[in-house]
Amino acid sequence: QVQLVESGGGLMQAGGSLRLSCAVSGRTVVPYAMAWFRQSPGKEREFVSSMDWSGAPTTYADSVKGRFTISRDNAKNTMYLQMNNLKPEDTAVYYCAADRATLGYGGRDSHIYDYWGQGTQVTVIS
Repeated sequence: QVQLVESGGGLMQAGGSLRLSCAVSGRTVVPYAMAWFRQSPGKEREFVSSMDWSGAPTTYADSVKGRFTISRDNAKNTMYLQMNNLKPEDTAVYYCAADRATLGYGGRDSHIYDYWGQGTQVTVIS
């Protein structure tokens, strides 16, 4: 059974940094595409960033480009989201997701991903 568990969320002042982790169990992270999404209260879940099956970043949302970095440690079977220069509008529950198919490219469409974590709350105050 594949499980994704996020951690690293918390309360941060604007301009600060956080690193989210997504630990995967039940299979290796290679060779599967993965992604981060987020959801704010009253809003739909939105795409943040994705990586392809090799762990190479494929795309970022315009709102986080230049501030967030997606990465993966295959040895630790964990994906990360480094978030710098946080803004109050980054406040959301952040979810990691993984594709069930191998050798995928990832992407913005949430339907690509079959496995989801439970989410971790990030709150940014000004």
